[in-house]
Amino acid sequence: MRVRFAPSPTGALHIGGARTALFNWLLARHEQGEMVLRIEDTDRERSTPENVEQILDSLRWLELDWDEGPIFQSERSERHLQALQALLEAGLAYRSSATAEDVKAYKQLHGAEHGFRGEPEAEGAVRLHVPAEGRDHRPRRDPR
Repeated sequence: MRVRFAPSPTGALHIGGARTALFNWLLARHEQGEMVLRIEDTDRERSTPENVEQILDSLRWLELDWDEGPIFQSERSERHLQALQALLEAGLAYRSSATAEDVKAYKQLHGAEHGFRGEPEAEGAVRLHVPAEGRDHRPRRDPR
């Protein structure tokens, strides 16, 4: 089993992050698995080396170690671009310059339960292409 803790170095490690790190560390150690530390440093303006060091120091102070990492998300951009390209080529994703207002208008026209379905464009954000038909595989809650 591999678990990960992926803090963002845009500020100090907070209690919620420490809790997540502790739970993942306990699970990995209980299952003889691995704990991966991945730093979510894609917010270039707010991520700082000082905050990374503060996170590492905090984890050490909590006596939480990791088996792999820290892996910096920004260093894997080539891999992410390859994955995006594969999704686009397979027709599983498309580019769209739709705004939040466009999505809201679509939902008002088609119903809030329907996901946005835009037309593919040459530029824009990558959106997953979700078929309009098909089975919802999410587990159902007992209504009682």
